[in-house]
Amino acid sequence: MHDIDRNIINMLQEDFPISDHPYAEVAARVGLTENDLLHRLELLLQDRTLTRFGPMYHAERLGGGLTLAAIAVPEHDFQRVADIVNGFPEVAHNYAREHALNMWFVLATESKDRIGEVLEAIEQQAGYHVYNMPKEEEFFVGLKFEV
Repeated sequence: MHDIDRNIINMLQEDFPISDHPYAEVAARVGLTENDLLHRLELLLQDRTLTRFGPMYHAERLGGGLTLAAIAVPEHDFQRVADIVNGFPEVAHNYAREHALNMWFVLATESKDRIGEVLEAIEQQAGYHVYNMPKEEEFFVGLKFEV
């Protein structure tokens, strides 16, 4: 990985400017033009060095709902169920775990009521019970990966 790309990734993980031209500000910090920065980000996304770049919204503060859910899926059916789960736009991310409940995903919905509707639809389409695990208390853990 080029040092410039490494600097971009490290910088974008914190202190992203809130302004009319945030990318121009970040570009100036790493010695690039705004267009060069945007081009490099696009290349990092295309070659899958980055799989996602965007804001993290606090759904509940925006009037929406947020929950963690899990399913016990037989290994032979895992990909089919993953495709179903990932087909819902409310699924923020989905991942496998070594546990009896081996598929975990996060839902972010436009309303709290929508959580139940989406979980029920996933359950019906997948054919497996979906366990809803809403948060009871929130903790903030800062996380940054130096590359």
